[in-house]
Amino acid sequence: MSGWIAVAGLGPGAEALVTPEVTATLAQATDVIGYIPYVARVAPREGLVLHPSDNRVELDRAAHAIALAQAGRRVVIVSSGDPGVFAMASALFEGMEARPDCHDLDIRILPGITAMLAAAARAGAPLGHDFCAINLSDNLKPFSEVERRLRHAARGGFAMAFYNPRSASRPHQFTEVLRILREECERERLITFARAVSTPEERLLTVTLAEALPEMADMRTVVIVGNAATRRVGRWIYTPRSVSA
Repeated sequence: MSGWIAVAGLGPGAEALVTPEVTATLAQATDVIGYIPYVARVAPREGLVLHPSDNRVELDRAAHAIALAQAGRRVVIVSSGDPGVFAMASALFEGMEARPDCHDLDIRILPGITAMLAAAARAGAPLGHDFCAINLSDNLKPFSEVERRLRHAARGGFAMAFYNPRSASRPHQFTEVLRILREECERERLITFARAVSTPEERLLTVTLAEALPEMADMRTVVIVGNAATRRVGRWIYTPRSVSA
C-alpha cells in the first residue's frame, strides 16, 4: 500500500467552511494528526486513528506523519484555517528538509479559509487593498522582531491582520502593540476585533485605534487594522482599491 500525507486546513470553525476537497481526503485517511482541538473536529470512524498532540510539538508531529506515511498509511495533518498560514505545512517541510529518505513522499497541501479572511468577510472588506498578516506570538521569534515588522507595515501603509494577539502568558505584549500603532498611525484608524468567527461564540467589534483596549483581544481573536483610507459604510468596514497619489 502506498502511503501519503495531506496537510489540510479545516477553516475558521464552521463545518460549512470546510472545503469539499478536505472532506473527501479525510474520508480516505487512516490517521489524523494535529493539535488537540483541531483533531477533535474530526469525527471518529472505524479504521481511523486520531493522534492529538500539544500545540508546541510541530516538528514531532511532522516526524510522526512521515513515519506513518512511509509505513503505507494515509495521513492527514489538520490545521485550523489554511495549513500554509502560521500552520503545519511549513513545519512538515522543515521536518523533511534533512531527510532525503522522505523527499519522494506523496505530499498534498489542501487549502482552507483562514481566520483572517473569514473575519474580513464578516466585517466587510477591510483587506480590500494591500495588506499583511503578522503573528504576534513570540513562541517562534523574538518580540523585537514582531515590533520591527509592525512598525514597517504601519509605515508602509498596509492594512494589517494580527494572529495570536493576546495570551494569558503574555497579555502585556498586545498593550505594547497598541502603543506602537498609536505612535505610527492616526488615532482614528479603524481596528476590528473578530473573535471565533463562524462559531456560536462569534463576536465582532470595530472601534477606532484611540478606543481600542488590550482586553478586546484574546487567542481566539483576529485583529484587523485598516489603512489610512479604511472607512465605514453603514455597518460595514471597507478599504478602497484605489490609492490617491
